[in-house]
Amino acid sequence: MAAGFFKAEMSMLSSTLARSYSIPFRKTPMSFDFRIAMRQNPFTRIRCSPVAAAFSSSPSHSPNFPIPGLEDVFVGYLFGRKKATEVAHVVWEKVIQKGDMVIDATCGNGNDTLAMLKMVMDDSVSGGYVYAMDIQKDAIQSTSSLLDLTLGSKEKDCVKLFNICHSKMEEIVPQNSRVRMVAFNLGYLPGGNKSIITVTDTTLLALKASERILMPGGLISLVVYIGHPGGREELEVVEAFGSSLPVSDWVCCKFQMLNRPLAPVLVFMFKRELK
Repeated sequence: MAAGFFKAEMSMLSSTLARSYSIPFRKTPMSFDFRIAMRQNPFTRIRCSPVAAAFSSSPSHSPNFPIPGLEDVFVGYLFGRKKATEVAHVVWEKVIQKGDMVIDATCGNGNDTLAMLKMVMDDSVSGGYVYAMDIQKDAIQSTSSLLDLTLGSKEKDCVKLFNICHSKMEEIVPQNSRVRMVAFNLGYLPGGNKSIITVTDTTLLALKASERILMPGGLISLVVYIGHPGGREELEVVEAFGSSLPVSDWVCCKFQMLNRPLAPVLVFMFKRELK
């Protein structure tokens, strides 16, 4: 029987102390690098479905997992049953509420935009908008075509598309808006020109803008693709930004495969709710 080790590391953002443990498994090992500073139950006000609540209450699962009910999702990712984007979508579902405003900072071919819209739309709740942007016109056209094929006119009115750089998101989001989530897929447009990529300078500006407009209880979500030139440098910028956020206000996590050096890296930055 093949053997390996699943390594989980939890560490304070402001400290070099870390706690780690290992369990045997049969497939791809993955590093769970939780750069976390949390008081007890920091997510007590995050919505959780009855199924997720039941799962998280099981004594066989760790009570220290960042969001109750998601451990099964990450184990699926660990064993190659889920993609990074699928994991991101499940995390979004635990944070986004009906009627929320969310931002797709790199709309690409529109799959994330469509997923977000389904999470925020509800006929019984007013509001619910997705602000989607991309610097490439091809991406905006692809997203618009997908929405035309899958949505009615009323639903599509809840999506605002902008052909701009994500670093300028504050220019298109209404002032004093309560933004629940900002999501990024960093890299190049799938099926597009691989020489056109997101870059460190504008990504950092976009992250800083996200920090300013995100509401308490919100999320910055990133899937960082590192298999192209400049990808690892962009990941380093993301990591440095997350590590600089004050532990009193943020919980930041990174998930990365150990023996798949080109696999995308998941990064989540949760903004604590006000007390």
